[in-house]
Formats: sequence, structure tokens, C-alpha cells
Amino acid sequence: MSLTKQNKLAAAGAVLLVILMAVLMPVRALAATEYIPSWEEYVESGAPASSWNDVADSIDDVMLASIALYREGNMDEAYNAALVIYNFYYETSGFERNVNGYSGSEVSKAELQFKTARKAVKAGKPEDEIIGEFIELSTILHNQANTLDGIDAEGVSGIAEDGTANEAAASETESEEKSGNGNTVGAGSTASSPTLVFLQCFGIILREGLEAILVVGAIIAYLVKSGNKDKLKAVYAGCLLAIGASFLSAWLLNELKLANTANQEIIEGVTALLAVVVLFYVSNWMVSKAEADAWNKYIDDQVKISAETGSVFTLGFTAFLAVFREGAEVILFYQPLILGGSMKMVWTGFGVGCVVLAVVFIAIRFFSVKLPLRPFFLGTSVLMFIMSISFLGSGIKELIEGDVIDMTSPEWLQSIIPFNDTLDVLGVYPVIETLIPQLILILITVMIFVIQNWKRDSHVECGLVAIVFGTIGLHKFYNGKYGKGLLFILFCWSGIPTLVGILEGIHYLTETQEQFEEELKPKPKKQKKEKTAKKKARA
Repeated sequence: MSLTKQNKLAAAGAVLLVILMAVLMPVRALAATEYIPSWEEYVESGAPASSWNDVADSIDDVMLASIALYREGNMDEAYNAALVIYNFYYETSGFERNVNGYSGSEVSKAELQFKTARKAVKAGKPEDEIIGEFIELSTILHNQANTLDGIDAEGVSGIAEDGTANEAAASETESEEKSGNGNTVGAGSTASSPTLVFLQCFGIILREGLEAILVVGAIIAYLVKSGNKDKLKAVYAGCLLAIGASFLSAWLLNELKLANTANQEIIEGVTALLAVVVLFYVSNWMVSKAEADAWNKYIDDQVKISAETGSVFTLGFTAFLAVFREGAEVILFYQPLILGGSMKMVWTGFGVGCVVLAVVFIAIRFFSVKLPLRPFFLGTSVLMFIMSISFLGSGIKELIEGDVIDMTSPEWLQSIIPFNDTLDVLGVYPVIETLIPQLILILITVMIFVIQNWKRDSHVECGLVAIVFGTIGLHKFYNGKYGKGLLFILFCWSGIPTLVGILEGIHYLTETQEQFEEELKPKPKKQKKEKTAKKKARA
């Protein structure tokens, strides 16, 4: 063969190689970045799905795809993959609900790390930082998977430091699973261990039910203590409506494909924040009635005007919100248990939990009635305030998970506020966006408490409070107008309450003490209706 022919063959070979590389490179890129978009499709593909470590491994695959997409410069698709791992794997596989069955703080830890990883991808952080966040998340998930699988070992991340699959961790997990308890996972189901299913069902209904019972029990005890037993029917009716609404909402969420997505987190967050508003109002209203003289005067006023003040409705609405919020969560948490667990254990756990809740309810119901007036009202108020702090933290956390609010969780804060079940119940997390509103609410409450212990009978004091603290409506609390005070707090960011507070402060300072006292006297609703009727008759 001549040199010329060799050169021609070499050139042809080089051209062919270039063509093959051009054809195959996109295929390799696609292979490196494609991923299965949901747990259901992952199971249908025939991939391993017999243990909770298999679920964690499937999430690792999507995280690896997100890293590969990020390297290619496909930022939007990388972020979408980061969203998929939480919305369509961690939640829909039943992973979150099963972990929640043994530790709420473990769920919070994972949820916040999901958010941290997504935030890093969305913000375009350096690749090493993003890989580090995914490694941390993978480690948390494999720790949780080991607990659910009955493996007595620390979880190992399925992602290596270079952003590729950690093969050593995969082989280690396989050997550990052989010595585990053999729990299996189905499509959207939970582990099949009867004992675990029972404990999960019992723990969920007990934890969620206790939160609702504490509020409803306080409302019922208050009505009995005040001699308003005839109003109990409205509270019970509100609870029954809330239970029905919980089932209806769960069905609607499932039908509209909103369950287990960011939309669910937003709905839960908004519901929790609405509960905060009502709980905070009722808490302060009950403190104002803690003194015997104030309570007797309140009752006398009710008798004289023979009309509702709206407080009973507010308490009833609080009961509705408490039961509705917890009921909706119970239904959602039970969905995967009913689909894949032992039905006998599901209903046994639910039934035993309901019996325990009934005993707790009866104890609270009859014990609280025997309490002296002041300790009862103050104790109930403190309980509702603590729950409002808890709901505020958890509500904002839900909005963070729904990507409505950003998250800031520095390491120094995580070292001060660790993840544990006690703080999780209180809604306290190492997140600045949840802590600052909670601290503000505590500060406002302290200021209101100080004001409520004043004599509150001076137009000068009220005017000064309105001018200085009108932005958060403290002058309204000074006058006992808690609903209006709450509106000032809710809209303090707009600047309108500040202006209104200054104008009202000037008004209070320029009027006489007699005019001030007359202005604050309750206006009987019956008299208002009679005046309105007379005006219509004259017209």
C-alpha cells in the first residue's frame, strides 16, 4: 500500500471518528442527564423498589442528574430536577410520612435541606457547593432509610465528592440490607411491617389529634365555666364540619393533583397562618377576662344587651380551624398507609389512637372546669399563645417548602438551635425567616400584657400609646378592642396603621376624659338595630 493510500485511509478514519463523536456525544449527554420524573414511574420501570434505601437511591439518581445538568449549563432543568426529588419522590413514595411516624424533627431536617439544595441550584452557586448540599441531603435520607429498614448503621451518601455516583456506598447499603428487617416499599406505599404500620398510624393520629383537642378542650371548658353550655352545640357542630371538610379537602387535593406538591405546602402554610391570627386574638381576649371583676362585668354586659359579642363565634371558628388543619394532615398522612400497609393494623392504630384521644379529651374537659377563674383563663391563654408561636413557625416553614418564601439557615444558627422533636412541636427551627416573626410576636405579646395590666382609663395614656405604638395597634389593645388591634398588626407593613395611630392619638389627647370614657362604652347591638329600624320607619 502506497503512502498516499495510507494517508487517505487515515484521513477517512479521522473523519469517520469525528462523525461518530458528533453523533454519540449528544447521546452520552442525554444518558448522563435523563432521569425518571416521579416515584410511580420509577417503580413502573422495574427499578429496585423493595426497601427504603432503594427510595433513597432513586432520589440520589435524580440529584446526580441535577448535578450533570448544572455542569452542562442547563440551569432551569437542573432546578426542575431539584424540585422533583422532594415533590415527586420524598413525598409521593411515602418516605416523608413514614419518617414523620417516628420523628417530626427528622422530617423538618430533611425538608430544610431539600430547600437549601434547591436554593443553591437556583442561585447559581459554585458546583462544589451544590454537590456538598446534595451529599448532605443524601446522607440524611440514607440515615432515615436505615432507620425505616431496621439497619443499625449510619447512612452513607450515594453521591461522591466529584458529583458522581458513590459506588462504594451502594455496595455497602446492599450488604447492610441483607441483615435488616426486610421492610418493603410499594408504589406510593409504606413499609409492610404490621407493627411499624400500627405505630405510624397510632403516632400520627395521636400527635395531630392532641393539637386539636388542646384548643377544642379549652374552648368547651371556657363555655362551661362561663355558664354558656347552650353554645356547646355550635362548637361540636364546628368540629364535625371540620372533620367533614378535612375529608373533602383531601379528596379535592388528590383529584386536582395538588397533594404532595408545592401547592399542598402553600395551602397548609396559609391555613396555619390563619390559625395563628385566630389563636392570637383569642389568647389576648381571654387574658382580658382573667380577672374576676372583668369577667363579671363582661357577663353583666351580655345580660343587659342580650346579644352576642362575636367572641363565641370566634372560639367556635378556632375549634373549626384546629380540627380542620389537623384532620386534613391526618388524611394525607394516612393515604400511603392505606394503600400499601396492613389494613387491619391501619385501623387498629387509628382506633387505639382515637380511644387515647377520647380519654385525654375527657380529662382536659372535666379537670379544666374545676380550675379557679384566673389560673384557668391565664393557663388557657398561655397554651393558645404557645400554639400560635408553633403554628407561625410551621406555617412559614410550609411556605418555604412551597418556594413562596426564601430560606436563610446559617451554620451558627444550626449550632444554637438543633433539630429535635421538642423544638419541632414548638415550631422552632434554625431558620431566620421563621424565628424573626416568632420573636416579633413574642415582643408584641409582652407589650400587650404590660398594657393590659395598666388601669387603662386615661385618654392621655391612650393617646401617647397610639402615637408611639400605633403601627402595631397597641392603643386598640389598651382599649380592649382586640380584633382591631390584630388588624393593625396584620397590616403594619403598609404604613396605614402608623398614620391612623397618629391621627387617633391626637384625637384622644385633645378630647376630655369624660368623652374618652363615653367613647369606649360598649354599644349594645340591640340598640343599634332599633335605631336602624326607627330610621327606616321614618324614611
